[in-house]
Amino acid sequence: MAELLYGEDPEPSDRFPAGPLYVPVRPGPSGCAARLFRTPLGARTAVGFTSERRLVATLGAGQAWIRLATPALRALTAPLGVTTLTVDPQFTAPAPRPVPAAAPAFALRNA
Repeated sequence: MAELLYGEDPEPSDRFPAGPLYVPVRPGPSGCAARLFRTPLGARTAVGFTSERRLVATLGAGQAWIRLATPALRALTAPLGVTTLTVDPQFTAPAPRPVPAAAPAFALRNA
């Protein structure tokens, strides 16, 4: 049996570009800005989807998006200190809702 060299490794550890991604954006004062998300451990991450269908299934039909190549998305977010790119995330938490203000405790006692 032939011994495999690192260059012939059938499962290299190098990252391969996912191709043009559907990147969620939000409107900003100078145009669109890529939305940044958080990983389950709280680190900031850029997010891209391999199809519009996957983006809509995760973020909803109203989410605006642009197409960006993986290197372009990484170059866009690197100056912000974001080095992680998550492709096709499947789970998202619902947007936070404001908690209704409760009546102050002293108002209840004085009533």
